[in-house]
Amino acid sequence: MPRGDTVRSIADLLKANVETIRRLDVKALRPQSLTDRLASRVERFAGSPRFIWIHVLWFAAWIIANTIAPIHHFDPFPFTFLTLVVSLEAIFLSAFILMSQNVSSALSDRRNQLDLQINLLTEQENTKMLKLLVGISKHLGVRCDDPDLRILEEETRPEQLARQIDRSTSASSDEHEPPPRRRR
Repeated sequence: MPRGDTVRSIADLLKANVETIRRLDVKALRPQSLTDRLASRVERFAGSPRFIWIHVLWFAAWIIANTIAPIHHFDPFPFTFLTLVVSLEAIFLSAFILMSQNVSSALSDRRNQLDLQINLLTEQENTKMLKLLVGISKHLGVRCDDPDLRILEEETRPEQLARQIDRSTSASSDEHEPPPRRRR
């Protein structure tokens, strides 16, 4: 929905929000390198049922060809060459999956940053609205004795909250540590 259009319903608003996030995701993923795109495709394929069935059939054919088939057994039991091939596949597959996860992690970090910025902006807007409501109440002579009101009128300071979270996290991790051992 272009800016300036009126929202007719909550469904229209949700649709516009979903579309905005989709555009942001597409834009964030656009500058991917050829290697990143390849890693993403490999990861999608490796996570599919088709990949599993191809491997089931491949392993079954390999084992049959090297045990009971009336042909020359090119990799007899314990299938050393099959083990080598599967190990190499696992190495490359792991590398592609890790590369793809790095891209996913960067996108997730970007979304978290966007979410944090929106939350901070919302907090600032709410604080400002609360101050305006208190001012209107005073102007109209409406008395409000809520003790939490003064606290909520204060601006949120992210640095202070982060320090408080760090202290709380370190205190709770200290509680879970075993007591030091006594030397005999």
